Amino acid sequence: MTREPKTLIEAIRYFTNPDACLALMVGLHWPDGVVKCPTCASENVTFHKARRLWQCKTKHPRQQFSVKVGTIFEDSPVGLDKWLAAMWMIANDKNGISSYEVARDLGVTQKTAWFLMHRIRLAMHTGTFEKMDGQVEVDETFIGGKARFMHKARRIDKIKGTGTVGKTAVLGLLDRHGPDGHSFVRASVVASRKRQTLVPQVRQNVAAGSEVFTDALPSYATLRTEYTHGVIDHAEKYVDGQIHTNGIENFWSLLKRALKGTYISVEPFHLFRYLDEEAFRFNNREASDSERFLNLARRVIGKRLTYNDLTGGSKTPV
Repeated sequence: MTREPKTLIEAIRYFTNPDACLALMVGLHWPDGVVKCPTCASENVTFHKARRLWQCKTKHPRQQFSVKVGTIFEDSPVGLDKWLAAMWMIANDKNGISSYEVARDLGVTQKTAWFLMHRIRLAMHTGTFEKMDGQVEVDETFIGGKARFMHKARRIDKIKGTGTVGKTAVLGLLDRHGPDGHSFVRASVVASRKRQTLVPQVRQNVAAGSEVFTDALPSYATLRTEYTHGVIDHAEKYVDGQIHTNGIENFWSLLKRALKGTYISVEPFHLFRYLDEEAFRFNNREASDSERFLNLARRVIGKRLTYNDLTGGSKTPV
């Protein structure tokens, strides 16, 4: 980018220039500046300026390709100006942004906006095998509507008991001292709060020998065999020196504020995508709006989500 936009209005002005959008994506797609055919990796390609397409000179299917190929934008007729504006908004709105608002701002249908946002959330997902170490907070919560806010018919259908019945369990892990010196979080949907579910998740994400802090849930009891396990009993107190789970509980409050205040109704099937969104903003909270947008833009390469994969239904017009 010749001059990175610092604010939303600067970003919108920047994205209205199709050449600027193209240059940005070319720089992210091919950092060395050499455009390669996504099918055969040949560098022998020509650029058609009028259509903003490249054509590979090697004979094979799909010789022509655009900068969208191999990204979350692939096969979408929505222009990069709208895609990039949507990415800026979802990356920088601290409480999230609804698909209805995105639809109004971009001049697209709500269905299109909803699909765009889920594809962007795919880019927000951080898949890594690197384990947390040092001091790690572990906690779980439940996501779901409160019975008193439900219509009577829906309440009878959904609520079969009390407390957590009908809600989705989510496990969170917060490393207090991440690579940049700030805490970072991972969150995922889990089947239950039982030991056989939670302990393997901790093992998968936290290096053995680390300090792990949890509440007094019995499911965590066996962690002491592999970790320095600090337990805080919330029936007695919330902090005991370094032993507390306040960091991950702060993340839960941010997540629930977005889910209840912005998205209102989130199906359990899609919940993991909203976890990825909130975790991305939390882990990039020290970055500027521009830096946060560029961090997201770098992740769109090599990822794709079709409407059938998203819903298991019919094709979308996007």
